Amino acid sequence: MTDTALYDIPGPMARRRHLIYGLVSTAVILGIVAGVIYLLFDTNQFTAEKWRPFAYEGIQELLLRGLGNTLKAFAYAAVLSLALGGLLAAGRLSEHRILRWTATLFVEFFRAMPVLVMIFFVFVALKVQPLPALVTGLTLYNGSVLAEVFRSGVNSVDRGQREAAYALGMRKTQVMTHVLVPQAVRAMLPTIISQLVVALKDTSLGFLITYEEFLHAGKLIASNLDYGLPFIPVVMVISPIYIGMCMLLSWFATWVARRQRRSLKTEAVEVAPAEPGTLLPGAGQIHP
Repeated sequence: MTDTALYDIPGPMARRRHLIYGLVSTAVILGIVAGVIYLLFDTNQFTAEKWRPFAYEGIQELLLRGLGNTLKAFAYAAVLSLALGGLLAAGRLSEHRILRWTATLFVEFFRAMPVLVMIFFVFVALKVQPLPALVTGLTLYNGSVLAEVFRSGVNSVDRGQREAAYALGMRKTQVMTHVLVPQAVRAMLPTIISQLVVALKDTSLGFLITYEEFLHAGKLIASNLDYGLPFIPVVMVISPIYIGMCMLLSWFATWVARRQRRSLKTEAVEVAPAEPGTLLPGAGQIHP
């Protein structure tokens, strides 16, 4: 009864209509997929010539090296972005006006600046190597976005938690580290992982500054005339790997959230029942 309190149970005609809608939608989707597959076959995208390079050991090593470089750039950018985001969030939450204004100006500027512009500026104007230039651009942008995520997460904690901690005599640093941040992490975690997924995908911008990452390796293979310019096969190989890495990050976020829910710190503490004969202090005294 409670499961259907907010809507009417569909009748026979409605169920029949929903079934027809489902069948039509499925047929349309299958038709689109069949059309795409037909175009791929019609343009000779599945010929042995275009897929032959993936059987060569040198091509496989090139892709693996590019994938390793992508993961390396992402690891640096993720760690530095989280650190920079925490530092900027602390500045924005500071009671000192100068620190708060400085952090706000930094966040608003780099959050509005396109990532590619920052990467090119560091690479061309400052003459930095491709990997540091890519990591710097990703860190400045994603760190600024994460700063707002951290600040919003801390401010979303019930105000009573903060007031109760101050009433116990805790300092602001203790309130932040022991009360507000642990509670805010649960609310922030999905957004943090989503922003890290953005950082992972943005590592593909490294090929524009000749950084030998995964997309750069695929570009070298796709532009090879000896294999008939296998652009579509390269996309069909690289795209699932990018999607798999992003799904792995999402799975990791779900696993961490589940671990937090099962943490001993958040589980209810069972209180032993009172035993017979337990007396309150002074209950056994006899008063004249």
